[in-house]
This record gives sequence, structure tokens and C-alpha cells, in this order.
Amino acid sequence: MTGELFIGLDVGTQGARAVACAADGRVAAEASVPFARRPREPKPGWHEQQPEDWWRAAVKCLQAVSAQASAAGYGRDALGRIAVSSTSGTVLLADAAGKPLLPAIMYSDSRAADEAQEINETARVYTEKFGSRFSASFALPKILWLARHRPGKFAAAARICHAADFLVGRLTGHYDVSDTSNVLKTGYDVADGRWPAFFADLGVPLGKLPRVVRPGEPIARLTTQAADKTGLSRLAIAVAGATDGTAGFLASGACDVGQWCSTLGTTLVLRGVSRTLLRDPLGRVYSHAHPEGHWLPGAASNVGGECLEARFKGSRLAALDAKVSAHLPNPLLLYPLARRGERFPFVDPDARGFVQGKARSKAELYAAHLEAVAFVERWGYDILAGLGAPVCDPLFASGGAVASGVWLQLRADVLGRPLRVAADAHSAKGAALLAAASAMGSLSEAVRRMVWFERSFTPRPDLRAYLDDKYGRFRAACAAQYSGAGA
Repeated sequence: MTGELFIGLDVGTQGARAVACAADGRVAAEASVPFARRPREPKPGWHEQQPEDWWRAAVKCLQAVSAQASAAGYGRDALGRIAVSSTSGTVLLADAAGKPLLPAIMYSDSRAADEAQEINETARVYTEKFGSRFSASFALPKILWLARHRPGKFAAAARICHAADFLVGRLTGHYDVSDTSNVLKTGYDVADGRWPAFFADLGVPLGKLPRVVRPGEPIARLTTQAADKTGLSRLAIAVAGATDGTAGFLASGACDVGQWCSTLGTTLVLRGVSRTLLRDPLGRVYSHAHPEGHWLPGAASNVGGECLEARFKGSRLAALDAKVSAHLPNPLLLYPLARRGERFPFVDPDARGFVQGKARSKAELYAAHLEAVAFVERWGYDILAGLGAPVCDPLFASGGAVASGVWLQLRADVLGRPLRVAADAHSAKGAALLAAASAMGSLSEAVRRMVWFERSFTPRPDLRAYLDDKYGRFRAACAAQYSGAGA
């Protein structure tokens, strides 16, 4: 085989995944490896991982991809560009050689809530500029927590790394580089391209923070040791990647202004392309910088597929899918939170799920859950449009929930908009697109050439009146139940 393959590596919460894609988007090789150890929870609300576990899983993935590519007839030199995506808001301290000094604090860790509140007060000019607020899930509050609660390790650290930065460091030896996507939750001013002045007030030294490049921008060649260990070309280049959410968005095929993607997995994330920065006075929406000069506003709900795992564990969801149409319309109203607290479409840290009405069967309750998640999705797009975001048809869908065609159809019905689903719409494919962008001249060109659509769903008009009426009643029930839900 001839031609270059573009490698995307995604390291998530449970393991690593890598793909090698040809210039037409075809996946030539793919592998996934789970972590050998589960994340640690040393205290309630604390979530930690060992960065070395990330690297070991990543190496195994890349070795498998290299072997598959070789078996398919590709020479080693074809494996010439790689980009990395990983979790947003995860941070670690490392010495000058890249050795972690402590376990990484994961994005889901909530220990830095007090630091987040302090930063919101100190950085008021910044938060008003971007129309977003820091939360405990962001990287900067975790960094401030480390400075105050682990002062010895913080002082000894040469580098503050995000998860993707650490992996790029393992590949290239450069631990001092990040991208505009990963540094957003660390407080980087993506509009002016600098670390802001309020860092001095927090006591966070800029010298420990990375230099910042755009996603898709070449960083450095792989070290000979890393190339030989992974099987990639000795001339391979590491290209700046992005957060897993941004990479997944790119893989959905959405790339033009007004195009949006709903990523529905454990939670629901909405992200789109806007020509201007979207500001939310309630701080629910945050905006990444698009590598080509646009903005990527987005927001995340705690509602998602997690509610099915919590409510229907042990059930065959495919069998329940087959019964959904028989339970539309249905009388149940519910908000499908599986955990405490909500952040979008409303903010209520004490919110808990509710069900109004008595389910006559498991299938009816299941149908109501699918419906309710779709109502949250529609509510989110209503908010984004109300803030001035262009929202055009079709919408794009990605995430684990795209496995259910029944749910995709119901979501199109509730949204009143067509949905499109791309093949391989996951973060590793998005990282491969970023690797390809450096060779194809632009990210948009890479997306147009390498993303293929496999399914489309059009709203069914016979359900329109029922769903519109129930959506109104759903919103009213939420406004009565939750603080902030009436906004």
C-alpha cells in the first residue's frame, strides 16, 4: 500500500484508543487497550489516575496499529503524523524529565470547589470577557489546590501538564507544549493568545505552564526511542491535538459556522461553530478557539446515557428499543438525572432527578427516559439560539448513544430537525483529522475529505403536536422543581 496514514490517539477515563486513517478517511488500523488499574478515589469526590498507566496503554495501542498497518501492506514510513486527544481539565505535576510527581487529578475530581470560587472572584474581568465561570472540573482550580495543599511537590515541579501534554511529551521529549483547546480550562486567554495577568494574584508561576499552539500545528519529531517503541516512523511528527470533546466534535463532520453536534454518551455535550464569541451571563457555556479563527461554543449536561445504566442495569436495551414506538405518546414526565447536580441547561448543584406519574411497565418508563434526554437536548439548543448562536440544519450526532437508531429517530422527532451520523465519530478519529490538517492545508479540508456519513434521521410529522406539547409541560415541571430552571 502507498500513501500516508494519519494517527489519532485518544486516552480517556477507562483506556486508550488509536486509529490510523488514510487520506480519504478510511480507517486502515484500529486498536483499544483498557487501563490495567481503575481510577483511584482516595476520598469522596476525588478521582486520580497514574499517568504512566496512560502511556503504557497508549504504547500498546500504537504497537497494535503499527502491526495492523504493516499487515495491510503499509511501510513504517507511512505512519508519519500523530495527534493526541485526552480528557479536558485533567492535570498533573512533572519534573523536567517528564516524570510525574503525583497522580494526575482527573477532570471529574471535585476537591477544588473552594479554589474555583476564589478564582471566579479574582478573575472577574476574565470571566465577564468570556461569559463563562470556573468550576471544580476545570484545570486551574486543581492547580491552585496543588499549590496550597501539596506545596513541596508544586515547588519541585518543572511543568504543569494536561493529560495530552504528558503523552506528547512521552512521544517527543517536549513536556512544555499544549494547545488552545486543552488550556481553555486552565484560564488561558484564547482571544488574546496569552496567559492572563490574574495568575500573579493566584501565585501560579507562568514558568511552569506550557507554551500554547493551535490544534493541528506541528510540535516536534518523535524521539527515536518513542518511534521504535510504538512502531511509528522514525521521521514521524507529533501534531497538536485537542481535548477529547473537541476531537469528537470534529469527527462528527460539523465544521462550518452554524453546524452543531450533540455528543451523547454518559453525559450530553453540545458543541458548534460560531463566527463570534458566545457569552452566557449565567456561565453555562464556554467557547474553545477554532483553529481557523472561529469559535467553538459548547455546554455539557449531567443528563445522558448514564440514566439508562442507573435505571435499567441488567436489561437488554435493544429489546426495550423495540418497544418504544408502542409507548409513544406516554403520560410520564421526568428529569433523568442519575447523579446529584446539574450544570446545563440550568445550574443547580442540588438537583435530583424526578418522575411524575406511575409507569405501567418498564418499557413505558424506558421510552419516557429516551424522550426526556431528547427534551434536555432541545432545551440546550433553545438556550444557545437565545444567546445568539446560529443553529443550522442538519444537526450532527456522535457518542455511544448513536448505537440506538430508535433513540436517534426519537431525538430527531423531539428536536424537529434532521440528524446526521458520521462513521467513526469518536475522539481518536478526530485526533487523526488534526494530524491530517497539517498535511492537507486546513482542518476544514481534512474534515471534508475524511468524514463520511452513514445514517440520517428526519423528524416524523405525526409526532410533532404531541412532542411540542409535552416539551412545554416538561419545561414547566422543571421550572417548578429546580432553582434556575425557569430562566
